[in-house]
Amino acid sequence: MGFDTIIANGIVVTATDTYLADVAIEDGRIVALGRNLPRDNAKCLLDAAGKYVFPGGIDVHTHLDMPFGGTTSADDFETGTRAAAFGGTTTLIDFAIQYKGQSLRTAFDTWMQKASSKATADYGFHCIITDLPDAQLEEMPQLVREGITSFKLFMAYPGVFMLDDASIFKALRASAKAGAMVCMHAENGGAIDVIVKQALAEGKTAPKYHALTRPTTAEAEATARAIALAEMADAPVYIVHLSCNDALEKVLEARDRGLPVYAETCPQYLYLSIENFDVPGFEGAKYVFTPPLREKWHQEKLWKGLKNDHLQVVSTDHCPFCFKEQKELGVGDFTKIPNGGPGIEHRMSLVYSGGVGQGRFSVNRFVELVATTPAKLFGLYPRKGTIAVGSDADLVIFDPKREHTISAKTHHMRVDYSMFEGIKVKGMPDVVLSRGRVLVEGDNFFGRPGQGEFLKRGACPAL
Repeated sequence: MGFDTIIANGIVVTATDTYLADVAIEDGRIVALGRNLPRDNAKCLLDAAGKYVFPGGIDVHTHLDMPFGGTTSADDFETGTRAAAFGGTTTLIDFAIQYKGQSLRTAFDTWMQKASSKATADYGFHCIITDLPDAQLEEMPQLVREGITSFKLFMAYPGVFMLDDASIFKALRASAKAGAMVCMHAENGGAIDVIVKQALAEGKTAPKYHALTRPTTAEAEATARAIALAEMADAPVYIVHLSCNDALEKVLEARDRGLPVYAETCPQYLYLSIENFDVPGFEGAKYVFTPPLREKWHQEKLWKGLKNDHLQVVSTDHCPFCFKEQKELGVGDFTKIPNGGPGIEHRMSLVYSGGVGQGRFSVNRFVELVATTPAKLFGLYPRKGTIAVGSDADLVIFDPKREHTISAKTHHMRVDYSMFEGIKVKGMPDVVLSRGRVLVEGDNFFGRPGQGEFLKRGACPAL
């Protein structure tokens, strides 16, 4: 008997176990795990001695080919999935945006067109709801049946994305009934708008004022309100890109009460702070994303939250805009700087290096944060997010000793700067496989546009 591929002698790591084994792959799936599996007829043998074998990373928060503020995010589904693969991420969940007056179906179809011919790795979608008349409420279960089992709502960006509390409450009830999860951007958009207008009137236009006009209290208040609305609706809720301890305390309080409340943070909030704005001229625009960077002391609170399962997931909110021409749209007015930063490529290494490398949590917890829990919460487990017989062979041979200095000169994202420029990480992917096919080996990419599959996701397990 022969296998398509054997990954030999690796240290296999799941959310619960660590053991030495070979991993055998046939027809894109894992078919055997064990010591000294027969190798004679294997078409491809990959030696992982001294290295970890992780399940492929799952980034549940990306914005590829997304229109925003008069421009479009710099990575499309081809360059974005390629950069993700170089970082060990083999599955993305992006956002299909329903604009006012549109059907949810139109949003889904539009983003499928963007992705289907370009994605080199597997992908799914959340649907962003910005307009919720009764017709769209009725559409939600239809989308769930087609594998869109999560919806994103905004409490920020009045007049663009923001929904009122009644619409949010209705959406939470409808999503829970349909078996879907609501992902919430929690900031008090109305109050922030008042603060922003005052800052501009006072001539405060530099990039740093993006952060100074979005206080942590605005994030904490909206997080508490999102949780309260979800509790009234008897629905789970997932707080996206949580950035500060004030909001984390609201999540922790709800989880202590046994509510199905989940939250993610992102590498930028673990590594960067408001001090990053203290750079010459307009350079601070590189750090304009929402929620904004916080004071440095919040970082350790977030790392602790990840360790103690107060935060369940690390995603990127990857939404890159080039500094030249795109970020520069906001020269003289920070509100016109396109919001977002590039991070899809470095999530795994940053979380491994800062988490496992610094002794903050175990390698199993790392796998849980970047692969297993994202798969479980968003209806992909056990097809994705673990190493088990029958699971997709999305696998990463990861060298815990390999060092790398992050730089725009060497990254694969289609953007002219790095948020993490000069940060040294220890721990990097060597080989990355998607459904048994080698996507990345060293510095070489073997994927091709269109080979990524749309993932029809199952219902939210919290329901």
